[in-house]
Amino acid sequence: MGQAQSDTGGKQVTTEQVSHELALLFAKKCFTPLELYSFQDVFKSLAERQDSMAYLKEDTLARFLEIPDILGVSSVIFQMVSYLGAFPFGQDAPVILGFEQMVMVVVIMTERYQRVLKKGHRDRAKLLFRSLAVWDRKEPSGKSEKAGKGPALELNTVQGEAHRSHVAGFAVDEPTNDDEEDDDDHDLALAALESLDAVEVFNHGGPPIAQASIPSDNLKKLIMLLLFIAPLDPQESLSRHVGRLTGEHLGGLRKTAENILAAFVNVEKSPGVKIRQFNTVISISFPYLFNGFNSLFEHFLFSKDLDFTKRKDKLTAPPSEVDRLLDQPLLSQEGEILDLNVLCQLSFFIPGEKLFRRLRLLYSGTDAGFSLGGFETKVFNWRAPTILLVAGNRISDPPEGGQERAFSDTLPAKRFPDSSKSEHFAFGIYLAQPWRQTHKECFGDAETLLFQLEPVHEVFHASTINTDYVSFTKPPYAHAGIAFGCPHPKPKQTSGLAPHINLGAVSLVLDSSFEFGVFTHNYTSGGGAFHNSSTRKYDFQDRFEIESLEVWGCGGDAEAEHQRQLWAWEEREAEARRKINLGSGDIEADRALLEMAGLIGGDRSGGSMN
Repeated sequence: MGQAQSDTGGKQVTTEQVSHELALLFAKKCFTPLELYSFQDVFKSLAERQDSMAYLKEDTLARFLEIPDILGVSSVIFQMVSYLGAFPFGQDAPVILGFEQMVMVVVIMTERYQRVLKKGHRDRAKLLFRSLAVWDRKEPSGKSEKAGKGPALELNTVQGEAHRSHVAGFAVDEPTNDDEEDDDDHDLALAALESLDAVEVFNHGGPPIAQASIPSDNLKKLIMLLLFIAPLDPQESLSRHVGRLTGEHLGGLRKTAENILAAFVNVEKSPGVKIRQFNTVISISFPYLFNGFNSLFEHFLFSKDLDFTKRKDKLTAPPSEVDRLLDQPLLSQEGEILDLNVLCQLSFFIPGEKLFRRLRLLYSGTDAGFSLGGFETKVFNWRAPTILLVAGNRISDPPEGGQERAFSDTLPAKRFPDSSKSEHFAFGIYLAQPWRQTHKECFGDAETLLFQLEPVHEVFHASTINTDYVSFTKPPYAHAGIAFGCPHPKPKQTSGLAPHINLGAVSLVLDSSFEFGVFTHNYTSGGGAFHNSSTRKYDFQDRFEIESLEVWGCGGDAEAEHQRQLWAWEEREAEARRKINLGSGDIEADRALLEMAGLIGGDRSGGSMN
């Protein structure tokens, strides 16, 4: 380390000098004076000392960040930070985590580097891939093993528990030349050196990134941690959420992590995740996957010894707005589909500020009835974004029961295979516009998201050309129900058999009784209102019997109050209609009202008024 030299402006500099200058720049530009003072205090209180060197150990780091032992992820996190501490010279990793190295780590993990480098999320994601990856020593690279210096070379792929996925292989699993990923893989490092006018010092070093992969077991452990820390606020202790790591909650966390892992890799065919898979899946389905690191590593910027909120009269002081907010549950109530783990899963592609402590259950099929009318009554008055979730079990092929056959008869003949061997599915829609009944055209906008949560997590973004996003139709429309990504249905014909449901290329359809649904991915057609999968590049269709259906409103007290007022107004109107002076005993008044309505009089008797 520190041996590479360059003649920059006539002056010989080493990588150690450049790293030192970059650490000073980051500390000055990315931290406030109070944050930097707190960071120094925290590091000093945690550091081990050997001679004149102060550094952090793995167990110290894990204990300070309160990383739960049950997740078994401490060594993965330590590998990451040991690589990031070497930034921008990854070939020098792993490094001892001294003060300057931890400045690099905290700045990168909290994305504060953007205050200096103005780089985006994609650059950090690529850097995090390198920090998590191991290199395959068996692949020929034209270099010795020593050339691949880095923490990954000293780590073995953890075999751990066996993970079973029944999804078909991804196109990104196929052999490919990933060397092109090296072309811009060092953008963030180069930007850092440009800020110091020291680009000449940069040396790629190490083997090509095409030879690197993240072990599936390591990635699963990291995903479990990211699910756990997703709702974390700055300064908030992880100990507030330990209840999520016990009993059924822990089992649900593992299951959710497996569904997310399946988006990256088919573990039956590949032991690890390659760079192209990682970049593709992160950018489309998990843009906020690593956001939890921001709050977690901001713990270094708040020293408990410098907590200015500590006062002698603290016990009598009113609680702060932040404290009141944190005391509210992350989810007001759990649904049959949506629990805390799925909520955190949603936060990987929907901003957390729209979700945590902001969701209200508007409709549940189990409680309000599986019907379009019950759905309309509960959902249509909500004037803020909503999330619809549906889960169910696969229908046998060919269908066995009469109702299953009747539903299948409304669909075109099944041309596509099942997506997987899984028997259970969960899908959803994020809709920014209010719900309404449609008559001629669909509603929704380019922010609408169609997504799958189980058994494979994937997000299908809306097209800006095809706008057949959402339709909500009742009889006399043929095949009434709710459809996403399908052309709007036509009114039922007066004669002849109604045509089959016109399924969109990427679509989800729920029948009018909310008994059955079908998800279609016609990759061959090139997409429709929602874009094709970027990883599952093949045709498939899943038909299922609906087990649970629920709609959640995204919003705060203002949205809830607006909906309450609308419900109250509708109730008053209904009550007023019920109180029309009919059958009250005043026969002449009742007769006059009926005559004005044209219901009696002339040749009409109108029946008995008694």
